[in-house]
Amino acid sequence: MIHVVLYEPEIPQNTGNIMRTCMAAGCKLHLIEPLGFYLDEHHLRRAGMDYVKDLDYTLYPNWNAFVDKNGDENCYFMTRYGKKAPSAFDFTTVKGDIYLVFGKESTGIPLSILKQHLSRCMRLPMVASARSLNLSNTVAIGVYEVLRQLDYPGLSKTEVIKGEDWILHE
Repeated sequence: MIHVVLYEPEIPQNTGNIMRTCMAAGCKLHLIEPLGFYLDEHHLRRAGMDYVKDLDYTLYPNWNAFVDKNGDENCYFMTRYGKKAPSAFDFTTVKGDIYLVFGKESTGIPLSILKQHLSRCMRLPMVASARSLNLSNTVAIGVYEVLRQLDYPGLSKTEVIKGEDWILHE
């Protein structure tokens, strides 16, 4: 299973988009507090996070609580300080679940955490003058790179709601 870990996310709309990506991709979401928003139903609905009812997610009070429950040996960290693209990692060889860790919008993942996992830090290639991409876009790119390498396990590769051949009948 692929897990998305958000370290102290600040913007509810980003987290809402990430919830939708996780639900659609069959990923579990891990949220590490403090959050920059409330997770109650009213605030979730307001941020467009209606997918939360179909989402498997866990809330943690801090990074240590996350590591205590899940470990960190299969964590891969998306950071502007990474030296390899996600495609440089061979996720087909990972034993067990894969955890993709993303930092908060303003400051990313703390350097103290990154320094402990330098060999598993990755960066999305971009022009030198760009600092970063939007968090929800970055999560989608990271998740789908792992899914691509694993050949999209458990995901439908055809249209099932309208039917696989619907386009031929219109």
